[in-house]
Amino acid sequence: MISQDKALMFRNRLGKVFRHLSKVARRQSISCYRIYDHDLPEFPFRIEIYGDWLYVAEYRRNHHMEEELHDQWLEACKTIMGEIIGVKTSQIMLRTRQRKSSRLDQYQKLDDEKQFIVVEEQGLRFKINLTDYLDTGLFLDHRITREMVRAEAKGKNVLNLFCYTGSFSVYAAAGGAAEVVSVDLSKTYLAWATENMGLNGLFDASRHYYVHEDVKKYLEDLPADYFDLAIMDPPTFSNSKRMKDFLDLQRDHSQLINLALRGLKAGGQLYFSTNFSRFQLNTLQIQGAIIKDITRATTPFDFQGRPVRYCFLITKGKNQAM
Repeated sequence: MISQDKALMFRNRLGKVFRHLSKVARRQSISCYRIYDHDLPEFPFRIEIYGDWLYVAEYRRNHHMEEELHDQWLEACKTIMGEIIGVKTSQIMLRTRQRKSSRLDQYQKLDDEKQFIVVEEQGLRFKINLTDYLDTGLFLDHRITREMVRAEAKGKNVLNLFCYTGSFSVYAAAGGAAEVVSVDLSKTYLAWATENMGLNGLFDASRHYYVHEDVKKYLEDLPADYFDLAIMDPPTFSNSKRMKDFLDLQRDHSQLINLALRGLKAGGQLYFSTNFSRFQLNTLQIQGAIIKDITRATTPFDFQGRPVRYCFLITKGKNQAM
């Protein structure tokens, strides 16, 4: 169980951040946002709100509690969360994640229990899975970047690489993109991406394409000078058997970016992002492009001061042959 002092500490911290962030979310009409991420060492949770539901991920650690005692501790924590945020404990989904996670976690299935809900973000609808995977299907830290893509997409050919559940594709289509191509190695996520497009009444088989392929292989075969806009949010590391080689983002990012730029028209733009905290962009190996760090501009209110994620806007030079 939790001591009274510790419980009060957690209650006060969670209450303070929730009061502040919920006001900001209401002003911006946002119903899905993060409110807590390991703020207190004694309470190593990531807590996110998805409409009427609460998604909680406990970071794996050596808590020195027997399993039964740890379960009681978790229930006590969930009770505090429910009271502060105003949700029933039955609507709090809790999962355990590694302390140092990466986008690769999105492909690690946990169990066969399923809890799907549909949430709204900036006027668009997305299917969320609160039980099967460590990530829910919607990366909240890309909220601003998705809106930037929607604002830029009208009449453009858009390429969404490592598309996951296709949220960027939905935003591009909602913005009036002429064509949207979504590429991922997972058939499960491509099907989910197609469903998200359909949820918004946007799916058009003549303009929206879902490609099941290793992104690097796809880029190597991509015709030059075709797309106007591209999005790339790769995993930090991947060694899927379906890939011809393993992916190491720090090692491989410049090659991936150069291949993507080759497929862009002159003046085309690539949004490149990663949550690898030790990432360093190798600007010297990126050819014929203008690079702008837009990390701060694309960091939402609920991720200010949180673990580092990076975002770059990379524009293909108009006079540079790739």
